[in-house]
Amino acid sequence: MRFVTYLLEDNIERLGIVNSNMDGVYNLKSIKSLQNAYIDMNDFIANVTENDLKTLQQRDYEGDESIKIDYIKDIKLCSPIVNPIKDILCLGLNYKDHVEETNRSFNANYELPKYPIYFSKRVNKAIGTNDKITNYQGVSNELDYEVELAVIIGKEGINIKKEDAYDYVFGYTIMNDVSARDLQQRHGGQWFRGKSIDTFTPLGPCIVYKDEIKPPVNLNVLSKVNGEVRQLSNTKHFIFDIPTIISDLSAGMTLKPGDIIATGTPSGVGMGFKPPKYLKSGDKVECTIEKIGTLVNIID
Repeated sequence: MRFVTYLLEDNIERLGIVNSNMDGVYNLKSIKSLQNAYIDMNDFIANVTENDLKTLQQRDYEGDESIKIDYIKDIKLCSPIVNPIKDILCLGLNYKDHVEETNRSFNANYELPKYPIYFSKRVNKAIGTNDKITNYQGVSNELDYEVELAVIIGKEGINIKKEDAYDYVFGYTIMNDVSARDLQQRHGGQWFRGKSIDTFTPLGPCIVYKDEIKPPVNLNVLSKVNGEVRQLSNTKHFIFDIPTIISDLSAGMTLKPGDIIATGTPSGVGMGFKPPKYLKSGDKVECTIEKIGTLVNIID
């Protein structure tokens, strides 16, 4: 199942499920067999009932063409979670090749981490596929991209065991962890400021429910800029896998439904080239993850 947040001509955000043929969307409020009416994606993730999930999995509503909306022509996709409930929880240096790339680019001396390295990313409002990333000239002149698998937590938990970790996952989406590299360096090498500028959190195009991506999660990860492949890897190369991340984060800290965990990026980011290939106005960035789709943004 693939869940989306979308707009029609009235610009009202709606919650939908993509049909099995990937050519239509059904507004959850139009599916009469559902027990509950859900306000938005955060409400749905936190409160969806087992019966409603079964109804959606059975897809009996797909026979009703009167409530089907054309997936390509008639809707504008938003970020699936427009307003995250909290800052996004992010991993840094979770691919060996990106550790090496970061050392070269920043003249740093990071070792392979023994424990996950975390930072948070402030999100005023997440943008969706085909939305524009603002190029804040004067704020940053070193705008970079990072394709990442984002894990959406589905139920509250603390001190979660590794073997139980996937029980707490709702689904998966794509995040482009847009980063201002000069701000990262200017503020002592910490990452919060350079990653928290408005429009620097594209998410989408959808959330894929966990039953479509079986553990262990080994997914191809790709980014392109203006059609040029920049990043190409697989999540099997994580230094810390998803069960480790969830177990470690939840040790003494409660995870909530709707929490977003970004799992890190592989090598190939703009700062890693010599000379660096930073983003400029007009550039098209495509972030693709196997079984999820492609998140496309233009630099404004």
